[in-house]
Amino acid sequence: MLRQGLRREHVFWVCLVCALSDALLILLGVSGFAVMIRTLPWLGEAMRYGGAAFLVWYGARSFIAAWRSNAVLDPSDAASRPLAQTLAVCLAFTWLNPHVYLDTVMLIGSVSTQFAGNTRAFAAGAMTASFLFFFALGYGAALLRPVFARPRAWQVLEVVIGITMWVIAARLLIG
Repeated sequence: MLRQGLRREHVFWVCLVCALSDALLILLGVSGFAVMIRTLPWLGEAMRYGGAAFLVWYGARSFIAAWRSNAVLDPSDAASRPLAQTLAVCLAFTWLNPHVYLDTVMLIGSVSTQFAGNTRAFAAGAMTASFLFFFALGYGAALLRPVFARPRAWQVLEVVIGITMWVIAARLLIG
């Protein structure tokens, strides 16, 4: 997503595919968890603690990446791809990535159980946030091109991601 935004190449279509995929995964997570929680009442607590553990690990991974990394993202280091090939890669990264199921289906699905009776509103809000996130990231990347040419920017981004993951984990644990 960042690479496409930095290159200003197929940005709308990549954002749309990512946002639609995420919306479908959110819907699966929210609707699937409601059914599973009614069937297996203990699962909500297990997923809450499992989701928190995953977020703590993911946050730690981001902190380690910030500490060790000195990389930059150079959008000119790869040749241009046709739209179909770009979207195929985007779909592969989305649907073949096991983390997307943990992040979107499991985590958002487990968080949605805290909003019993309001899961439709929760799902709509999460989907809206997803669309806003992907389009802001895709189109905002071009504005950040000079920033992400510096290794320090990636380190700061990793630290912000780590803090965000740990705050969400803490909120899951506190309930």
